[in-house]
Amino acid sequence: MTQELELDCLDQLEATPAILRGLMCDLSVEDTDWKPAPDRFSLAEVLAHLSHSEGHCYRTRVDRFVSEELPEFEPDDAQMYLELYRNANAEDAFDHFEEQRETNVEYLRTLPRSAGDRRARHQEAGEITLQQMLHEWTMHDLGHIRQIAELVRARKHLQAAGKLGDSYRLNP
Repeated sequence: MTQELELDCLDQLEATPAILRGLMCDLSVEDTDWKPAPDRFSLAEVLAHLSHSEGHCYRTRVDRFVSEELPEFEPDDAQMYLELYRNANAEDAFDHFEEQRETNVEYLRTLPRSAGDRRARHQEAGEITLQQMLHEWTMHDLGHIRQIAELVRARKHLQAAGKLGDSYRLNP
């Protein structure tokens, strides 16, 4: 399908695993399990969240957009699943995320652009379209790419930069 006939955001959604893989090269298990503070996510927990959201939120919603007339969606709250993410293995979570993402993008590429006009009712946002959800999905990815980049910066590079790192204000 040519790009002008596809839904928006598919190339960015497809690129996310490669971007994450690049950010995570040379990380140890200790690095992926490191938490900048007790109330913050480790990189492994972020990956577990991405993997969980991929199937239990986004793919489920796509399927319902396509198969139902005006399905109703509850808000997705990562805080509800903290126990699921705790003690996650970063490599396993990433592998599962990557497999799901590949399958999801392949499926989305089979849908006509007009599928983006399909509507659902979100309990917080009101009426939404599939295309709007794809943009939100992309924003979700980009937010976690940024979060992972900050975790890598803080864990692997800030101290190693010595005094050159003093002027950086990180928020992992």
